[in-house]
Amino acid sequence: MSTPDDPDKDLFLEAMREVKRLPQGQAAPESPKPQPEARFTRLDQTEVLKESLLPPADESLLATGDELMFRRPHVPEEVLVKLRRGHYAVDAEIDLHGMNGAQAKAALREFIADAVQRNMQCVRIIHGKGKRSGPRGPVLKNIVNRWLQYTDAVLAFGSARSVDGGSGAVYVLLKARR
Repeated sequence: MSTPDDPDKDLFLEAMREVKRLPQGQAAPESPKPQPEARFTRLDQTEVLKESLLPPADESLLATGDELMFRRPHVPEEVLVKLRRGHYAVDAEIDLHGMNGAQAKAALREFIADAVQRNMQCVRIIHGKGKRSGPRGPVLKNIVNRWLQYTDAVLAFGSARSVDGGSGAVYVLLKARR
């Protein structure tokens, strides 16, 4: 069959022993094509539409040292106090340093959607203090502040404790997934 110094050929022939040649003119059956995946979910489309209807952003709203604080009307004040004091375990975090506004929005959208999908309760977003933004003020901080307020999955957010980034980061409390 083959020479003793050609073990690969022996293995190949052994593996091919049961293989039969297809009749001439017949191709192997085609496997079904996978269903195309939608690039945007209905939720993404709704978020984009809502964002497009917002008034233009005024990126000079916050100063570098300003702290962020927000809660939905139905969220008790003490929940926001506990959040800002770091009483909730942080399940995940994202650092937006080095991103431009568009990149930060896309990263935030994906991060929050993933956190909600994974049923996380509290996340941290590091946006930086904006000290290098010059006269424009803290660009990413303003984007985070505005975007989180208009994101339905967000119940409350507040600037982090100094050990977790202070006014350069926020804790975000998320709705439970239904």
